[in-house]
Amino acid sequence: MKSIHKCLLLALLPLLLLQSCQDQDDTLPEPTALDVAKFIWRGMNSMYLWQAEVPDLADKRFTSNTEYESFLNTLSAPENVFENLLYRPPSLHNTNIVDRYSWMVSDYLTLEQQLGGTTKNNGVEYGLSLVNSDKVIGYVRYIIPNSDAANKDIKRGEVFYAVNGTSLTLTNYRSLLNSSNENYTLNFANLTYDINNNPVITPNGKSLALTKTNLAENPIFIKKVINSGQHKIGYLMYNGFYDSYDSELNDAFGYFKSEGVTELVLDLRYNGGGSVLTATRLASMITGQFNGKVFNELAYNNKKSYLNRKYNFTSTIDGKSINSLNLSTVYVLTTRSTASASELIINGLDPYIKVIQIGDTSYGKDVASVTLYDSPGFAKKNVNPSHRYAMQLIVAHSINSVGFGDYLDGLEPEHKLLERVQTLGVLGNTDEPLLGTAIGKITGTARMAPEKAIDNLKYLNDSKTLRGLNQMHLE
Repeated sequence: MKSIHKCLLLALLPLLLLQSCQDQDDTLPEPTALDVAKFIWRGMNSMYLWQAEVPDLADKRFTSNTEYESFLNTLSAPENVFENLLYRPPSLHNTNIVDRYSWMVSDYLTLEQQLGGTTKNNGVEYGLSLVNSDKVIGYVRYIIPNSDAANKDIKRGEVFYAVNGTSLTLTNYRSLLNSSNENYTLNFANLTYDINNNPVITPNGKSLALTKTNLAENPIFIKKVINSGQHKIGYLMYNGFYDSYDSELNDAFGYFKSEGVTELVLDLRYNGGGSVLTATRLASMITGQFNGKVFNELAYNNKKSYLNRKYNFTSTIDGKSINSLNLSTVYVLTTRSTASASELIINGLDPYIKVIQIGDTSYGKDVASVTLYDSPGFAKKNVNPSHRYAMQLIVAHSINSVGFGDYLDGLEPEHKLLERVQTLGVLGNTDEPLLGTAIGKITGTARMAPEKAIDNLKYLNDSKTLRGLNQMHLE
Protein backbone atom coordinates (compact mmCIF):
# COMPACT_ATOMS: atom_id res chain seq x y z
CA MET A 1 0.00 0.00 0.00
CA LYS A 2 1.27 3.43 -0.87
CA SER A 3 2.38 5.92 1.78
CA ILE A 4 -0.75 8.01 2.12
CA HIS A 5 -1.85 10.81 4.44
CA LYS A 6 -5.24 10.87 6.15
CA CYS A 7 -8.67 11.66 4.75
CA LEU A 8 -8.94 14.50 2.22
CA LEU A 9 -12.10 14.53 0.29
CA LEU A 10 -12.36 13.42 -3.30
CA ALA A 11 -15.26 15.17 -4.97
CA LEU A 12 -17.10 13.00 -7.46
CA LEU A 13 -19.54 14.89 -9.65
CA PRO A 14 -22.40 13.40 -11.67
CA LEU A 15 -22.27 12.71 -15.36
CA LEU A 16 -24.57 15.27 -16.94
CA LEU A 17 -25.71 15.59 -20.53
CA LEU A 18 -25.21 18.95 -22.21
CA GLN A 19 -28.54 20.66 -22.56
CA SER A 20 -27.71 22.32 -25.86
CA CYS A 21 -31.35 22.39 -26.88
CA GLN A 22 -32.16 24.76 -24.03
CA ASP A 23 -31.82 28.49 -24.52
CA GLN A 24 -29.88 30.05 -21.69
CA ASP A 25 -31.74 33.30 -22.35
CA ASP A 26 -35.17 31.75 -21.68
CA THR A 27 -37.27 33.95 -19.43
CA LEU A 28 -37.93 32.16 -16.14
CA PRO A 29 -40.71 32.86 -13.65
CA GLU A 30 -39.40 34.75 -10.64
CA PRO A 31 -38.70 32.33 -7.77
CA THR A 32 -38.95 33.33 -4.14
CA ALA A 33 -35.91 32.97 -1.89
CA LEU A 34 -37.99 30.65 0.27
CA ASP A 35 -38.70 28.32 -2.67
CA VAL A 36 -34.98 27.87 -3.30
CA ALA A 37 -34.20 27.62 0.42
CA LYS A 38 -36.70 24.78 0.81
CA PHE A 39 -35.06 22.92 -2.07
CA ILE A 40 -31.66 23.33 -0.43
CA TRP A 41 -32.78 22.08 2.98
CA ARG A 42 -34.77 19.20 1.50
CA GLY A 43 -31.89 18.06 -0.68
CA MET A 44 -29.31 18.26 2.08
CA ASN A 45 -31.59 16.55 4.60
CA SER A 46 -32.05 13.67 2.18
CA MET A 47 -28.70 13.20 0.45
CA TYR A 48 -25.89 14.98 2.32
CA LEU A 49 -23.14 12.61 3.46
CA TRP A 50 -22.90 14.39 6.84
CA GLN A 51 -26.64 14.95 7.35
CA ALA A 52 -26.56 13.20 10.74
CA GLU A 53 -23.75 15.50 11.96
CA VAL A 54 -25.54 18.79 11.15
CA PRO A 55 -28.19 19.54 13.85
CA ASP A 56 -30.16 21.89 11.60
CA LEU A 57 -30.60 19.04 9.08
CA ALA A 58 -32.09 16.62 11.61
CA ASP A 59 -35.34 14.95 10.57
CA LYS A 60 -37.08 16.27 13.71
CA ARG A 61 -35.40 19.68 13.75
CA PHE A 62 -38.70 21.58 13.32
CA THR A 63 -41.99 21.07 15.15
CA SER A 64 -44.09 22.95 12.59
CA ASN A 65 -44.01 24.28 9.07
CA THR A 66 -44.08 27.80 10.49
CA GLU A 67 -40.90 27.14 12.48
CA TYR A 68 -39.29 25.59 9.40
CA GLU A 69 -40.08 28.57 7.16
CA SER A 70 -39.05 31.05 9.84
CA PHE A 71 -35.65 29.36 10.13
CA LEU A 72 -35.07 29.50 6.38
CA ASN A 73 -36.25 33.11 6.11
CA THR A 74 -33.81 34.09 8.86
CA LEU A 75 -30.94 32.80 6.72
CA SER A 76 -32.24 34.91 3.84
CA ALA A 77 -30.45 34.38 0.48
CA PRO A 78 -30.09 30.82 -0.93
CA GLU A 79 -26.31 31.05 -0.74
CA ASN A 80 -26.52 31.79 3.01
CA VAL A 81 -28.86 28.85 3.57
CA PHE A 82 -26.45 26.52 1.80
CA GLU A 83 -23.33 27.78 3.58
CA ASN A 84 -24.97 27.58 7.01
CA LEU A 85 -25.98 23.95 6.52
CA LEU A 86 -22.57 22.62 5.47
CA TYR A 87 -20.66 20.37 7.88
CA ARG A 88 -17.75 22.55 8.91
CA PRO A 89 -17.14 22.12 12.64
CA PRO A 90 -14.12 24.22 13.69
CA SER A 91 -13.08 21.58 16.24
CA LEU A 92 -12.18 19.08 13.52
CA HIS A 93 -8.95 19.18 11.50
CA ASN A 94 -6.42 21.98 11.47
CA THR A 95 -8.08 23.42 8.38
CA ASN A 96 -11.26 24.03 10.42
CA ILE A 97 -13.15 22.51 7.51
CA VAL A 98 -14.55 19.06 6.86
CA ASP A 99 -16.65 19.70 3.75
CA ARG A 100 -14.69 21.92 1.38
CA TYR A 101 -16.17 20.49 -1.79
CA SER A 102 -19.95 20.88 -1.79
CA TRP A 103 -21.06 23.92 -3.75
CA MET A 104 -24.09 25.54 -5.30
CA VAL A 105 -24.71 27.19 -8.66
CA SER A 106 -27.43 29.58 -9.79
CA ASP A 107 -27.47 28.24 -13.38
CA TYR A 108 -27.16 24.50 -13.92
CA LEU A 109 -26.94 24.85 -17.72
CA THR A 110 -23.44 26.28 -17.47
CA LEU A 111 -22.49 23.61 -14.95
CA GLU A 112 -23.65 20.85 -17.28
CA GLN A 113 -21.45 22.16 -20.06
CA GLN A 114 -18.43 22.34 -17.75
CA LEU A 115 -18.86 18.74 -16.67
CA GLY A 116 -18.74 17.68 -20.31
CA GLY A 117 -15.44 19.47 -20.80
CA THR A 118 -16.87 22.61 -22.42
CA THR A 119 -16.05 25.86 -20.65
CA LYS A 120 -15.70 29.56 -21.28
CA ASN A 121 -11.98 29.47 -21.80
CA ASN A 122 -9.26 31.49 -23.51
CA GLY A 123 -7.05 28.38 -23.71
CA VAL A 124 -4.44 29.29 -21.10
CA GLU A 125 -4.15 26.61 -18.43
CA TYR A 126 -2.03 27.98 -15.62
CA GLY A 127 -0.83 27.41 -12.10
CA LEU A 128 -0.77 30.05 -9.39
CA SER A 129 1.93 30.50 -6.77
CA LEU A 130 2.23 32.65 -3.69
CA VAL A 131 5.26 34.94 -3.56
CA ASN A 132 6.12 36.20 -0.09
CA SER A 133 2.94 36.60 1.96
CA ASP A 134 0.55 38.31 -0.43
CA LYS A 135 1.81 38.54 -4.02
CA VAL A 136 0.55 36.00 -6.53
CA ILE A 137 2.02 35.02 -9.89
CA GLY A 138 0.66 32.77 -12.59
CA TYR A 139 2.67 30.51 -14.86
CA VAL A 140 1.53 28.93 -18.11
CA ARG A 141 1.28 25.14 -17.97
CA TYR A 142 -0.09 24.44 -21.44
CA ILE A 143 -2.21 25.97 -24.19
CA ILE A 144 -5.39 24.25 -25.35
CA PRO A 145 -5.48 23.71 -29.15
CA ASN A 146 -8.04 25.68 -31.19
CA SER A 147 -8.37 28.31 -28.45
CA ASP A 148 -7.85 32.07 -28.62
CA ALA A 149 -4.45 31.67 -26.93
CA ALA A 150 -3.37 29.01 -29.45
CA ASN A 151 -3.06 31.71 -32.10
CA LYS A 152 -1.14 34.17 -29.93
CA ASP A 153 2.36 34.69 -28.61
CA ILE A 154 2.18 32.74 -25.36
CA LYS A 155 3.86 29.53 -24.33
CA ARG A 156 4.47 27.13 -21.47
CA GLY A 157 6.62 28.53 -18.68
CA GLU A 158 5.79 32.20 -19.14
CA VAL A 159 4.99 34.10 -15.94
CA PHE A 160 2.27 36.73 -15.48
CA TYR A 161 1.92 38.98 -12.46
CA ALA A 162 -1.09 41.17 -13.25
CA VAL A 163 -4.45 41.27 -15.03
CA ASN A 164 -5.45 44.49 -16.82
CA GLY A 165 -2.54 46.21 -15.11
CA THR A 166 -3.62 45.24 -11.58
CA SER A 167 -1.10 43.12 -9.70
CA LEU A 168 -2.40 39.75 -8.49
CA THR A 169 -2.68 39.36 -4.72
CA LEU A 170 -4.07 36.81 -2.34
CA THR A 171 -7.25 38.86 -1.95
CA ASN A 172 -7.97 39.77 -5.59
CA TYR A 173 -6.70 36.98 -7.86
CA ARG A 174 -10.02 35.11 -7.90
CA SER A 175 -12.02 38.13 -9.01
CA LEU A 176 -9.44 39.22 -11.60
CA LEU A 177 -9.27 35.75 -13.18
CA ASN A 178 -12.95 34.96 -12.69
CA SER A 179 -14.49 32.80 -15.39
CA SER A 180 -17.21 35.41 -15.98
CA ASN A 181 -14.59 37.88 -17.20
CA GLU A 182 -14.67 37.01 -20.89
CA ASN A 183 -11.94 39.45 -21.89
CA TYR A 184 -8.82 40.46 -20.02
CA THR A 185 -5.17 41.30 -20.59
CA LEU A 186 -2.37 39.36 -18.92
CA ASN A 187 0.73 41.31 -17.94
CA PHE A 188 3.94 39.28 -17.97
CA ALA A 189 7.14 39.35 -15.93
CA ASN A 190 10.53 37.69 -15.58
CA LEU A 191 11.16 35.48 -12.57
CA THR A 192 14.64 35.59 -11.05
CA TYR A 193 16.15 35.06 -7.61
CA ASP A 194 18.32 37.33 -5.47
CA ILE A 195 21.50 36.26 -3.64
CA ASN A 196 19.36 34.95 -0.76
CA ASN A 197 17.28 32.81 -3.16
CA ASN A 198 14.21 35.03 -2.74
CA PRO A 199 12.03 35.26 -5.85
CA VAL A 200 12.13 38.55 -7.73
CA ILE A 201 9.29 39.45 -10.10
CA THR A 202 10.26 42.02 -12.74
CA PRO A 203 7.64 43.22 -15.25
CA ASN A 204 9.01 42.74 -18.77
CA GLY A 205 6.59 44.96 -20.70
CA LYS A 206 4.76 42.13 -22.45
CA SER A 207 0.95 42.20 -22.34
CA LEU A 208 -1.49 39.94 -24.12
CA ALA A 209 -5.24 40.43 -24.60
CA LEU A 210 -7.22 37.20 -24.44
CA THR A 211 -10.86 36.32 -25.14
CA LYS A 212 -12.81 33.43 -23.71
CA THR A 213 -14.99 31.34 -26.00
CA ASN A 214 -17.00 28.15 -25.55
CA LEU A 215 -14.16 25.65 -25.78
CA ALA A 216 -14.29 21.86 -25.69
CA GLU A 217 -10.97 20.40 -24.55
CA ASN A 218 -9.95 16.98 -25.83
CA PRO A 219 -8.34 15.49 -22.71
CA ILE A 220 -5.98 13.27 -24.73
CA PHE A 221 -3.31 15.95 -24.97
CA ILE A 222 -0.27 13.83 -25.89
CA LYS A 223 0.05 10.17 -26.83
CA LYS A 224 3.32 8.75 -28.08
CA VAL A 225 5.60 5.72 -27.90
CA ILE A 226 9.15 6.19 -26.65
CA ASN A 227 11.72 3.59 -27.63
CA SER A 228 14.53 3.22 -25.10
CA GLY A 229 16.70 0.13 -25.43
CA GLN A 230 14.48 -2.92 -25.06
CA HIS A 231 11.66 -0.81 -23.68
CA LYS A 232 8.65 0.45 -25.59
CA ILE A 233 7.19 3.09 -23.31
CA GLY A 234 3.71 4.43 -23.89
CA TYR A 235 3.26 8.05 -22.76
CA LEU A 236 -0.21 9.51 -22.29
CA MET A 237 -0.82 13.02 -21.03
CA TYR A 238 -4.48 12.91 -20.05
CA ASN A 239 -6.05 16.12 -18.77
CA GLY A 240 -9.66 15.31 -17.89
CA PHE A 241 -11.97 12.33 -17.39
CA TYR A 242 -14.64 13.34 -19.92
CA ASP A 243 -16.70 10.33 -20.94
CA SER A 244 -17.57 11.72 -24.38
CA TYR A 245 -13.92 11.03 -25.30
CA ASP A 246 -13.86 7.44 -24.00
CA SER A 247 -13.82 5.96 -27.52
CA GLU A 248 -10.82 8.12 -28.41
CA LEU A 249 -9.15 7.06 -25.17
CA ASN A 250 -9.73 3.42 -26.12
CA ASP A 251 -8.27 4.14 -29.58
CA ALA A 252 -5.17 5.60 -27.90
CA PHE A 253 -4.69 2.34 -26.02
CA GLY A 254 -5.31 0.47 -29.26
CA TYR A 255 -2.37 2.41 -30.68
CA PHE A 256 -0.21 1.53 -27.68
CA LYS A 257 -1.19 -2.11 -28.03
CA SER A 258 -0.42 -2.21 -31.75
CA GLU A 259 3.02 -0.70 -31.05
CA GLY A 260 3.82 -3.42 -28.51
CA VAL A 261 4.07 -1.07 -25.52
CA THR A 262 5.69 -2.77 -22.52
CA GLU A 263 5.45 0.09 -20.00
CA LEU A 264 3.12 3.05 -19.53
CA VAL A 265 3.68 6.55 -18.16
CA LEU A 266 0.31 8.10 -17.35
CA ASP A 267 0.65 11.87 -16.96
CA LEU A 268 -2.11 13.19 -14.70
CA ARG A 269 -0.24 16.23 -13.40
CA TYR A 270 -2.92 18.70 -14.60
CA ASN A 271 -5.92 16.38 -14.47
CA GLY A 272 -8.54 17.61 -12.00
CA GLY A 273 -10.90 14.68 -12.51
CA GLY A 274 -14.16 13.84 -14.26
CA SER A 275 -16.25 10.72 -14.76
CA VAL A 276 -15.85 7.79 -12.36
CA LEU A 277 -17.03 5.51 -15.17
CA THR A 278 -14.22 6.80 -17.37
CA ALA A 279 -11.75 6.21 -14.52
CA THR A 280 -12.96 2.62 -14.30
CA ARG A 281 -12.57 2.19 -18.04
CA LEU A 282 -9.07 3.69 -18.02
CA ALA A 283 -8.04 1.35 -15.20
CA SER A 284 -9.37 -1.53 -17.33
CA MET A 285 -7.31 -0.36 -20.32
CA ILE A 286 -4.15 -0.25 -18.22
CA THR A 287 -4.79 -3.76 -16.88
CA GLY A 288 -7.31 -6.15 -18.43
CA GLN A 289 -6.56 -9.11 -16.17
CA PHE A 290 -9.05 -8.13 -13.44
CA ASN A 291 -12.32 -8.04 -15.35
CA GLY A 292 -15.29 -8.18 -12.96
CA LYS A 293 -13.31 -7.40 -9.83
CA VAL A 294 -14.04 -4.32 -7.72
CA PHE A 295 -12.22 -1.15 -8.72
CA ASN A 296 -14.04 1.32 -6.49
CA GLU A 297 -16.92 1.47 -3.99
CA LEU A 298 -19.18 4.33 -2.93
CA ALA A 299 -20.95 4.49 0.44
CA TYR A 300 -23.81 6.97 1.04
CA ASN A 301 -25.28 8.22 4.33
CA ASN A 302 -27.37 5.87 6.48
CA LYS A 303 -30.63 7.13 5.01
CA LYS A 304 -29.45 6.36 1.48
CA SER A 305 -27.33 3.26 2.07
CA TYR A 306 -29.42 1.38 -0.51
CA LEU A 307 -27.66 3.52 -3.12
CA ASN A 308 -24.22 2.10 -2.21
CA ARG A 309 -22.58 0.70 -5.31
CA LYS A 310 -19.46 -0.90 -6.69
CA TYR A 311 -17.61 -0.11 -9.92
CA ASN A 312 -15.97 -3.19 -11.44
CA PHE A 313 -13.17 -3.52 -13.97
CA THR A 314 -14.76 -4.00 -17.37
CA SER A 315 -13.84 -5.39 -20.80
CA THR A 316 -16.21 -3.30 -22.93
CA ILE A 317 -17.27 0.26 -23.72
CA ASP A 318 -20.82 0.45 -25.06
CA GLY A 319 -20.50 -3.11 -26.38
CA LYS A 320 -17.05 -2.61 -27.94
CA SER A 321 -14.00 -4.38 -26.58
CA ILE A 322 -11.59 -2.40 -24.47
CA ASN A 323 -7.96 -2.29 -25.63
CA SER A 324 -6.16 -3.55 -22.54
CA LEU A 325 -2.38 -3.61 -22.00
CA ASN A 326 -2.40 -6.18 -19.17
CA LEU A 327 0.30 -4.28 -17.32
CA SER A 328 1.48 -5.14 -13.83
CA THR A 329 3.13 -1.74 -13.27
CA VAL A 330 2.14 1.81 -14.19
CA TYR A 331 4.05 5.06 -13.68
CA VAL A 332 1.85 8.04 -12.78
CA LEU A 333 3.01 11.67 -12.86
CA THR A 334 1.32 13.96 -10.34
CA THR A 335 1.24 17.50 -8.97
CA ARG A 336 -0.94 19.27 -6.41
CA SER A 337 -3.44 19.67 -9.27
CA THR A 338 -3.89 15.89 -9.63
CA ALA A 339 -7.32 15.45 -8.10
CA SER A 340 -10.40 13.28 -7.62
CA ALA A 341 -10.79 10.87 -10.58
CA SER A 342 -7.02 10.99 -11.10
CA GLU A 343 -6.48 9.96 -7.48
CA LEU A 344 -9.12 7.28 -7.91
CA ILE A 345 -6.95 5.71 -10.64
CA ILE A 346 -3.99 5.56 -8.24
CA ASN A 347 -5.97 4.34 -5.24
CA GLY A 348 -8.16 1.93 -7.21
CA LEU A 349 -5.25 0.26 -9.01
CA ASP A 350 -3.01 0.09 -5.95
CA PRO A 351 -4.41 -3.21 -4.58
CA TYR A 352 -3.92 -4.92 -7.94
CA ILE A 353 -0.74 -3.67 -9.61
CA LYS A 354 2.36 -1.65 -8.77
CA VAL A 355 1.57 2.06 -9.05
CA ILE A 356 4.76 4.16 -9.06
CA GLN A 357 3.89 7.79 -8.41
CA ILE A 358 6.38 10.48 -9.45
CA GLY A 359 6.05 14.20 -8.81
CA ASP A 360 4.30 16.05 -6.01
CA THR A 361 1.66 15.00 -3.47
CA SER A 362 -1.76 14.94 -5.11
CA TYR A 363 -4.63 17.28 -4.21
CA GLY A 364 -6.61 14.76 -2.14
CA LYS A 365 -10.35 14.06 -2.55
CA ASP A 366 -12.13 10.84 -1.72
CA VAL A 367 -15.77 11.79 -1.36
CA ALA A 368 -18.40 11.79 -4.05
CA SER A 369 -20.82 14.52 -5.02
CA VAL A 370 -23.89 14.52 -7.20
CA THR A 371 -25.86 17.32 -8.83
CA LEU A 372 -29.21 17.88 -7.15
CA TYR A 373 -31.94 19.72 -9.03
CA ASP A 374 -35.12 21.22 -7.56
CA SER A 375 -37.45 18.37 -8.48
CA PRO A 376 -39.34 15.69 -6.52
CA GLY A 377 -36.49 13.18 -6.95
CA PHE A 378 -33.65 15.74 -7.31
CA ALA A 379 -33.10 14.65 -10.92
CA LYS A 380 -33.42 16.83 -14.03
CA LYS A 381 -36.85 15.35 -14.77
CA ASN A 382 -39.76 17.55 -13.65
CA VAL A 383 -37.38 20.27 -12.50
CA ASN A 384 -38.85 23.44 -11.01
CA PRO A 385 -39.12 25.86 -13.97
CA SER A 386 -38.89 29.01 -11.82
CA HIS A 387 -35.11 28.90 -11.26
CA ARG A 388 -31.89 27.14 -12.27
CA TYR A 389 -30.27 26.70 -8.87
CA ALA A 390 -28.59 23.33 -8.33
CA MET A 391 -26.33 21.83 -5.67
CA GLN A 392 -23.10 19.95 -6.23
CA LEU A 393 -23.42 18.08 -2.95
CA ILE A 394 -21.11 15.58 -1.28
CA VAL A 395 -23.17 12.41 -0.95
CA ALA A 396 -20.81 9.43 -0.67
CA HIS A 397 -17.39 8.25 0.44
CA SER A 398 -15.14 6.49 -2.06
CA ILE A 399 -12.88 3.54 -1.18
CA ASN A 400 -10.83 0.99 -3.09
CA SER A 401 -11.31 -2.79 -3.06
CA VAL A 402 -9.47 -3.21 0.26
CA GLY A 403 -11.45 -0.46 1.98
CA PHE A 404 -8.97 2.40 1.80
CA GLY A 405 -10.00 5.91 0.85
CA ASP A 406 -8.78 8.34 3.48
CA TYR A 407 -6.15 10.79 2.26
CA LEU A 408 -6.86 14.23 3.65
CA ASP A 409 -3.43 15.51 2.66
CA GLY A 410 -3.25 13.73 -0.71
CA LEU A 411 -1.43 10.73 -2.12
CA GLU A 412 2.32 10.79 -1.53
CA PRO A 413 4.67 9.93 -4.44
CA GLU A 414 7.42 7.34 -4.14
CA HIS A 415 9.69 9.74 -6.00
CA LYS A 416 9.21 13.37 -4.97
CA LEU A 417 9.96 15.84 -7.74
CA LEU A 418 8.37 19.28 -7.75
CA GLU A 419 7.64 21.16 -10.94
CA ARG A 420 9.64 24.39 -10.99
CA VAL A 421 8.67 27.40 -13.05
CA GLN A 422 12.17 27.86 -14.42
CA THR A 423 12.69 24.21 -15.38
CA LEU A 424 9.29 23.11 -16.68
CA GLY A 425 10.64 21.60 -19.89
CA VAL A 426 8.66 20.72 -23.02
CA LEU A 427 5.74 18.37 -22.37
CA GLY A 428 6.32 15.00 -24.01
CA ASN A 429 10.07 15.46 -24.44
CA THR A 430 12.19 12.75 -22.87
CA ASP A 431 14.28 15.33 -21.02
CA GLU A 432 11.26 16.98 -19.39
CA PRO A 433 11.97 16.47 -15.64
CA LEU A 434 8.97 14.34 -14.60
CA LEU A 435 8.80 12.23 -17.76
CA GLY A 436 12.60 11.89 -17.81
CA THR A 437 12.53 10.59 -14.26
CA ALA A 438 9.89 8.00 -15.15
CA ILE A 439 11.93 6.83 -18.15
CA GLY A 440 14.98 6.57 -15.91
CA LYS A 441 13.10 4.41 -13.43
CA ILE A 442 11.84 2.16 -16.23
CA THR A 443 15.20 1.72 -17.95
CA GLY A 444 17.29 1.57 -14.79
CA THR A 445 19.28 4.66 -15.66
CA ALA A 446 17.60 6.38 -12.69
CA ARG A 447 17.74 9.81 -14.21
CA MET A 448 16.55 12.38 -11.70
CA ALA A 449 16.28 16.08 -12.42
CA PRO A 450 18.80 17.86 -10.18
CA GLU A 451 17.20 19.60 -7.22
CA LYS A 452 18.37 23.16 -6.80
CA ALA A 453 18.81 25.02 -3.54
CA ILE A 454 16.02 27.39 -4.56
CA ASP A 455 12.74 26.60 -2.84
CA ASN A 456 9.83 25.94 -5.13
CA LEU A 457 7.21 28.67 -5.13
CA LYS A 458 4.30 27.58 -2.97
CA TYR A 459 1.38 26.10 -4.92
CA LEU A 460 -1.74 28.21 -4.41
CA ASN A 461 -4.29 27.29 -7.04
CA ASP A 462 -4.77 26.58 -10.74
CA SER A 463 -7.09 27.48 -13.59
CA LYS A 464 -9.11 24.26 -13.52
CA THR A 465 -9.76 24.45 -9.79
CA LEU A 466 -10.90 28.05 -10.18
CA ARG A 467 -13.43 26.84 -12.76
CA GLY A 468 -14.63 24.06 -10.45
CA LEU A 469 -13.19 21.26 -12.58
CA ASN A 470 -11.24 19.32 -9.95
CA GLN A 471 -14.12 16.89 -9.60
CA MET A 472 -15.21 13.34 -10.33
CA HIS A 473 -18.77 12.73 -11.43
CA LEU A 474 -21.12 9.78 -11.32
CA GLU A 475 -23.02 8.59 -14.36
